Amino acid sequence: MKPVKLGIAGLGTVGSGVVNILQKNCADIERRLGRPVQIQQIAARRANPLCDTSAYAITQDVLAVARNPELDLVLELIGGVTTAKEFILTAIAHGKHVVTANKALLAEQGEELFKAAHQAGVILAFEAAVAGGIPIIKALREGLAANRIQALAGIINGTGNFILTEMEQGQRSFAEALKQAQQLGYAEADPTFDVEGIDAAHKLTLLAAIAFGMPIQFKRVFTEGISKITSVDIRNAAELGYRIKHLGIIRRSAKGIEMRVHPTLIAKEEMLAQVNGVMNAVMVQGDAVGSSLYYGAGAGSLPTASSVVADIIDIVRILENPQQHVPPLAFSETEEQALVTMDEVETAYYLRIEVHEKTGVLAHITKILSEHSISIEAIRQQAVHRQSGLVPIIILTQKVLEYEMNAAIAKIQALPETGAPVARIRLESF
Repeated sequence: MKPVKLGIAGLGTVGSGVVNILQKNCADIERRLGRPVQIQQIAARRANPLCDTSAYAITQDVLAVARNPELDLVLELIGGVTTAKEFILTAIAHGKHVVTANKALLAEQGEELFKAAHQAGVILAFEAAVAGGIPIIKALREGLAANRIQALAGIINGTGNFILTEMEQGQRSFAEALKQAQQLGYAEADPTFDVEGIDAAHKLTLLAAIAFGMPIQFKRVFTEGISKITSVDIRNAAELGYRIKHLGIIRRSAKGIEMRVHPTLIAKEEMLAQVNGVMNAVMVQGDAVGSSLYYGAGAGSLPTASSVVADIIDIVRILENPQQHVPPLAFSETEEQALVTMDEVETAYYLRIEVHEKTGVLAHITKILSEHSISIEAIRQQAVHRQSGLVPIIILTQKVLEYEMNAAIAKIQALPETGAPVARIRLESF
């Protein structure tokens, strides 16, 4: 049968992985589709020694691939926002189906891109944009389509998870763990997107749209990073039976939909707490299926390329049988839904309060918490810190509204006995 002619823009980590998979597994892919997939043209600044592209036409002009009339389908694997957006819109305007792994672009400007693809009658696929090789988008869009999704919680940034794992298991500081992540190639020279939760928020935005049928709303995601997590907090959490994970959380409540990314204490025995290193995992709670967990490599050349090639296969199958097409964001149309502000989120908390050793200070703290309807689950007073001379008080609370906790922390911080910034980490149970 007539081959599928493919163009690739970008020959970095993911692009080279796609080339390698298509070459290695070409026979199996052809048997799955009944027709071969052939790379016709690649746009790249330079050759990548990790893959053999000697048989393909190479250009440095990215838009030449988008305009090439011989191509059926193109891959956007260049990253960034500006050039990638121009490439995708140009390809769509020339009637080409597009596969992308660009979560930042889709989270920030996806509404425009999906609208353009729909109007042009082409497909914009993006399985690799979230959690690398884990087929979580396909699971939400198809496998769990019978469910009304109640909640989703995920470790969806491998760099942050690696850092927290090293802080716990290697007893390293945040700075030491970050430096190791950079040396191993897990973190960029500027790690802001990873450690401050922006990358996870991009991915969570897409998951929320698919799980709840809502518009893409990246700016509405509450985002908090892990750069303020200390070895002391990691150790305290372990002694209390918890681990700290950087989670993306979406939850349906009576008030609306919560969308948040932040460090979170979770009990050691919970499934998400067992996910270490650069691995990703997403827990989904459906009203019919209950809880399910999707675990695997969240980044890397071949895992991410696996999802890209899976999208290629899906698109070709749809071309053969158009009635199989599933809307890219799972629902035939999106619906505005009430979003819960962070002030209205209700969760439990871990507090570390360092105070000067004076009579009555603990009573002052508990009185403030009581005034804001905050019930204490557990409390520990630790030994005086040798260097600072401060006494750490560790408190676990029961669930309370965020705005009440914020007000209580402000009052505790203002006490003359409080000698350091109050550390606060949210605590969740799944």
